[in-house]
Amino acid sequence: MTNKLTISCEFFPPKTEKGIANMREVRKKLAPLKPEFFSVTFGAGGSTQDNTLDAVIEIQQDSVNTAIDAAPHLSCVGSTEEKIHDLLNTFKTNNIHRIVALRGDLPSGMRDPGDFRYANELIDFIRKETGDHFTIEVAAYPEVHPQAASAEVDLDNFKRKVDAGADSALTQYFYNIDAYLYFVDRCQAKGIDIPIIPGIMPINNFIQLARFSDGCGAEIPRWLRKRLEEFYDDTESLQAFTLDFLTEFTHKLIDAGVPGLHFYTMNRTDPTLTICQRLGLTH
Repeated sequence: MTNKLTISCEFFPPKTEKGIANMREVRKKLAPLKPEFFSVTFGAGGSTQDNTLDAVIEIQQDSVNTAIDAAPHLSCVGSTEEKIHDLLNTFKTNNIHRIVALRGDLPSGMRDPGDFRYANELIDFIRKETGDHFTIEVAAYPEVHPQAASAEVDLDNFKRKVDAGADSALTQYFYNIDAYLYFVDRCQAKGIDIPIIPGIMPINNFIQLARFSDGCGAEIPRWLRKRLEEFYDDTESLQAFTLDFLTEFTHKLIDAGVPGLHFYTMNRTDPTLTICQRLGLTH
């Protein structure tokens, strides 16, 4: 590990008191990783937005002791300029200085995308409203966004977000390191020089992962898919194998010189904590 390597962790907003208590405990256990920030996802159309706000305010209040910033996800789908303006003011009032700015997916049945069609328009609005107050993270897709017309179009869309004022990017999860390295090379050739931080997804349930991956365009290499299928309902063996696989995978990313690691925790301590402990990333 080098001093330049950053760690960040992502959560989804809890919906129950039990979920809130669990997320607090998970954050406490992950704190020794000294992550730069904890991000919290944001449901389009209002489904989980209040829970997101409550969670990030609590994380930011705790940062006095933990030095771990909160980073709310902010989706432009279904939002108006007025609503985003109010949210930005709420973030500023609560001493939040980081945002993950996304287009987001249009929920089923929602026809009006709102005042912002794409993430670059949201980023441009944030910069015009708040200047450099916020560090802005954006999404990147090493294996191409599933709705992009082509890889080149997808790269152009990513560059528009960077040009609008993005500070760094968090990738969609992937299990093919070559895809990430090739994407970074193409970005550099395009004049994109912000940090592109790989997203790491745990494998807790193969069927769920396969379904989600098919929808979001994240490839599960055939050899890995076949290996995971072998475990079927042997959860213990699955967890042992995936922990070994993800530890080696993360080690290879570090060796490749990535600027950071972004863990999709799924509101769980493991495998994030164990992977980092095995690799000597705890403090």
